[in-house]
Amino acid sequence: GMFFQDGLTGSAWGDWALYTDSPLRAFESELGVQAPVGFWDPAGFTKDGSQENFNRRRQTELKHGRIAMLATMGYITPEVAGKWPGYLSPTLGLKFSDVPNGLAAISQVPAAGWAQIALWGAYCETSQEQGAGTPGAAGDFGWKVLTASTPEAKTSKLAAELANGRLAMMAIIGMFFQD
Repeated sequence: GMFFQDGLTGSAWGDWALYTDSPLRAFESELGVQAPVGFWDPAGFTKDGSQENFNRRRQTELKHGRIAMLATMGYITPEVAGKWPGYLSPTLGLKFSDVPNGLAAISQVPAAGWAQIALWGAYCETSQEQGAGTPGAAGDFGWKVLTASTPEAKTSKLAAELANGRLAMMAIIGMFFQD
């Protein structure tokens, strides 16, 4: 049901067009604001209207979305396509086929494997400047997968990346709970 209802118009929260002074209006035209929800900030993180804070949170959303997309594919792929042939750890005699799917795999990967994953993550974090105002802060690391012939097409692809990242964040959490 509705928690709050505007007595004048009868709609929940009133008419959005009347809230012209809201700091939330500062972010309505940002990339990632998509129908049918529009700009959505139920926790009120952007109520201060700070562009700097918004940019930092967007950078974090983009990074978490990309990680979640990789995690989701990593969770699904062994189930669908099977596992690689050969050994995950020849010295321990551990084959890829011996590693279970899902969260159960965490305890099967050797410590050296987790160290390699941690080192790769550290390299990705430190190999390029990601401070405010840099291309890295906007998620551009020079790997031009999201290229397009027109600025409108590129904007559309970047918006799709944000939407897919949001979906992947929900998907991987759902897979964890299902497991």
